[in-house]
Amino acid sequence: MKELKPLNGKTIILGVSGGIAAYKACDLASGLRQMGASVHVVLTSNAKEFVSPLTFQTLTRNPVHCEQFEALGEWRPEHIELAQKADLLLVAPATANVIAKLATGICDDLLTTIVMASRAKIMLAPAMNPNMFEHPATQHNLNILENRYRYEIIPPDFGEVACGDFGQGKMASLDVILTSITSMMFTGPMLSGRHILVTGGGTREAIDPVRFIGNRSSGKMGIAMADAAYARGADVTLVSTVGVERPYPVILVETAQDMQEAVEGEFDSCDALVMTAAVSDFRPLAFSAHKIKKTESEDIVLELTKNPDILDLLGRMKQNDQVIIGFAAESESVMVHAAEKLARKNLDAIVGNDITVPDIGFGSDDNAVVILTADGGKENLPRMPKRAIAEHLCDLLDELFQAKNAVAVSK
Repeated sequence: MKELKPLNGKTIILGVSGGIAAYKACDLASGLRQMGASVHVVLTSNAKEFVSPLTFQTLTRNPVHCEQFEALGEWRPEHIELAQKADLLLVAPATANVIAKLATGICDDLLTTIVMASRAKIMLAPAMNPNMFEHPATQHNLNILENRYRYEIIPPDFGEVACGDFGQGKMASLDVILTSITSMMFTGPMLSGRHILVTGGGTREAIDPVRFIGNRSSGKMGIAMADAAYARGADVTLVSTVGVERPYPVILVETAQDMQEAVEGEFDSCDALVMTAAVSDFRPLAFSAHKIKKTESEDIVLELTKNPDILDLLGRMKQNDQVIIGFAAESESVMVHAAEKLARKNLDAIVGNDITVPDIGFGSDDNAVVILTADGGKENLPRMPKRAIAEHLCDLLDELFQAKNAVAVSK
C-alpha cells in the first residue's frame, strides 16, 4: 500500500525561536518531512543555544539558515529567496519576544525578516511561561497578529512548564500542530459561490441600564467558522455579539431579538446557516429604564419570558437546497439532547459538546465535540482548536451541498 504523504510537494519554513520548547521542533521538523514536505529551518541566535543547526539539517536534509546576511551564491537575498518559495511559514516555538516583534513589524533578524517578506500562510505556536503568555502585552500582540494580520495561532496547552509553573504556556502537541497545518494547507475554494451565514457569541438581555442576563460564550467558534468558510471561497456574513475586523461583513447585535432580525434578514439569500451563537433562552419580562437600587429586602423577583427559538423558526422556513447546522452546549446526556434538537428543529447537522469538561468550550480556544447528521451520521472530534473543528464543518457543508444537489438532479 502506498504511503500517504499529505504534504507532498509543499515547502514549509519552520522558524524556531529561543525557548526551551525548541527541542520539540526537532520532532515537528521530522514529522513534516515524513508527511512529504520540504522543510527549511530558520533558527534565531537564541534558538541555537537550545538546539544545534546540525540536528535540523540531519532531520530535514536541507541547509539550516541562521544568519541575516548569509549569501546563497545567487543574486537574490536569502530572506527573499526563502520567503518566495514557501507555501507555509510556521514559527514553533514562538516566544513572547518574537510575537512582540512580529506584531510591531520589527525585523532585526533572519526569521522576522522572512516573515515580513513572505506572502505565504503564517502559523504561530506560542510557547512560554504561563505568566508571560497571560500578560496583557502578549495577549494584545497575539490579538493583532490573529485579527489584523490574519496569522493562524495554535494555542498553547495547559500543564507544567520547564520552570515548574503550571498554566497555559506549553507548546501545543505535535499531533495538534500537524493537524492544524494539514487543515490550513488544504483549504481550497470548495465553497466558492456559496453564501454562508454564521452566528457567534452570547446574547445579552438587559435588566436595567447596567445589568444583563448573559452566558459565557466568547464568540470564538463563530469567528473560527466564518474565517474557515471565507478561506474556502465562500461569501460569508457573520452575525455576532463580538465585534471583530474582518474582510467579510460583520453584523453586530446584542440581544436574541436583535440576532433574530439580523439572521432573518439574511436567511433567504444564504445557502447555509451555521448557528454557533449561544442565544439566551429567556429575557426579563420588563426592562427598568433606571438602575435598580438595593432595597431593605434581601431578595428581588425578576420575571422572565421566553426568547424566540431562532433555529426552530428557520428550520421550518428552510428551502430544500438550504443547509442548517446547529450547536448544542449541554451539561448532561449530550448525545440524547443533541439528537432530539437535530430532529425537532429540522436541522441537517448538529454539533454537541459537554460544557462540564474543564478548560474547553466556552471562552477556550479548544473544544471537543460530536457531530450528528440528519442521515444518521456521527463523528467524534477529540480536543482540538476551534479553527480545526471549523475546517471539519466546512468539509461537512461541502458534502451536504453535494448530497442536496444529487437529490435535486435525480428528481
